[in-house]
Amino acid sequence: MKTHQILFLSIICCFTQYGWSQLTLSNGEHVLEISGRVSTYYNERNLKPTNNNRNKDRFRLRDAQIQLEGRIRNDWAYELQVDFVDLAVAGTGDIDPENPGLMDAWVKYKGLEFIEIQAGYGKLPYSRNSLVPFIYSPYWQRAQLTRGEFFSRRDAGLTLSTSTWKQRIKAYAGIYTGLGEFSLRGDNDATGNLEYVSRVEIAYPSRYRYRDIDYFVSPVPMFVLGVNGRYTDRTLPEGREFPEDLGSRYGLRAIDGERYVYGFDLAMQYKGFSAQFEMHQMLAKPANPLDPNFLGFTPEQTDGRFYAGGFVTQANYFWKRAKSIFSVRYEEFNINDLSPGNAKRFSPALAYQFSGFDAMLKFQYFYIIDEEEALDSMRWTEQWRIGFTLNFK
Repeated sequence: MKTHQILFLSIICCFTQYGWSQLTLSNGEHVLEISGRVSTYYNERNLKPTNNNRNKDRFRLRDAQIQLEGRIRNDWAYELQVDFVDLAVAGTGDIDPENPGLMDAWVKYKGLEFIEIQAGYGKLPYSRNSLVPFIYSPYWQRAQLTRGEFFSRRDAGLTLSTSTWKQRIKAYAGIYTGLGEFSLRGDNDATGNLEYVSRVEIAYPSRYRYRDIDYFVSPVPMFVLGVNGRYTDRTLPEGREFPEDLGSRYGLRAIDGERYVYGFDLAMQYKGFSAQFEMHQMLAKPANPLDPNFLGFTPEQTDGRFYAGGFVTQANYFWKRAKSIFSVRYEEFNINDLSPGNAKRFSPALAYQFSGFDAMLKFQYFYIIDEEEALDSMRWTEQWRIGFTLNFK
């Protein structure tokens, strides 16, 4: 075996056995930590017999990210996270709400004892599933309900947060553009209105991090309950329209009128077992009685409103000895209550850890049990993905 091959295998063995240490730069008061990740997978899809689309199986580079996290004394914190793969895609005009390219760009002031103030662009304090970082999940994709098609996951704005009872109780409130990932374009829509978001959670018997997997095999049962809400009024002036694609796939993220979104989430973990459940409901009140979301029904039939939403539940087990994660997920959602039918999906996942969450082989299977045919007829019935994710830090 050649010298360079021996060296390469030695490095891989060291990484998979011992993991990585954080790359940190510091001048005493200012600390900067540099990390990143690369993930890639193979995806095979079973298309419907009636589908003539030749886009079927594929290899994909999902992530190529760089993350900078900084602290200046104990008063300031900041983060910049960029995914170069998704930036390239966004350059074509196509923005994936789950992976928008620019992931985080914010600064936080922590100098006040009772509250922290964050300004910039990043994740919104809404939905536990949305807030769990991708690197801690055995899945390749979040549930459809929470991946950004029903409500935006990121936006530019201002967030206030506080905690008490040794961080068992946390509260968040923020004001944002309401454009979600499209806020990166710089302008608001013709309404000029904003979106208001809030979240409160309580954990017991100790604080509960945004993680799905009980990686530390908790010796006592742990629980957390979260309640979320968000509101915006984007009634357009006469003759004006929203920017293209602002409503996203289902046309729900931007309503010409009022939109309320509210929900709750529960999570628990104990001795390697963990489970999550969350439910979200959207109430929309379009200002125009001929709004396409009314699906041709009269104001007398709709009472000037429609609903959308659903739930997602997930169960997991971390087998520490085998360095493996087993997970199953079920979700059900209704894109519009004026349309018959609900969408139902089932998805198990398996992950093997070479070095904790820093190096994992991940497998996910998707199966569509049922569809809301009139509004969301997929071209595939089932698919699976297998690939590798590597975090470097």
